[in-house]
Amino acid sequence: MVPAAYQVELRELGHPVGRQAIRSALRRQQRKALQPKAFVPRTTDSTHGKRCAPNLLLDQPKPTQANRVWVSDITYLPLANGNWVYCCAFQDVCTKQVVGWQVRADMPEALVTTALQRALLAQRPAPGLIVHADRGGQYVGKVYKTLLRNAKAQLSHSRAGDCYDNAQAESLWSRLKTEVLELRD
Repeated sequence: MVPAAYQVELRELGHPVGRQAIRSALRRQQRKALQPKAFVPRTTDSTHGKRCAPNLLLDQPKPTQANRVWVSDITYLPLANGNWVYCCAFQDVCTKQVVGWQVRADMPEALVTTALQRALLAQRPAPGLIVHADRGGQYVGKVYKTLLRNAKAQLSHSRAGDCYDNAQAESLWSRLKTEVLELRD
């Protein structure tokens, strides 16, 4: 957890304490507050020149049933040896459940298509599912589009340069990195 999260919990328990005191306490216990790394691998390359789908989520109410809208994104995950792996996940917008995922040392279209296949097999969504992602090259490939077409799902892409269009998927990675993963020396 980040110091701010500890601070909120302690305040709720009636112990007002500052972030620096929390950092000091963590250090005494030989634990570290999570801090972002300076270098981050790039996960979206939207200079592929391929045509992207329109953003079907604009001006849409949030779905109230599962398997109506999924969002997807790719992130990097640091390994203890200093290397990185890439993780693709598909998340249901209504339930916030991760319905399919895949991890690889590289980022070919297969990273995304394997995660999508897992999601489709696990959930068996009805026709009309909207699958939204950023404009990265993995999300405009032939195999990816074919999988969606065969599932009778609709393809949706974020607008160019607007990370807020895929905020729920980005939030998943933020939570994973700050609340679940431990920093390794």
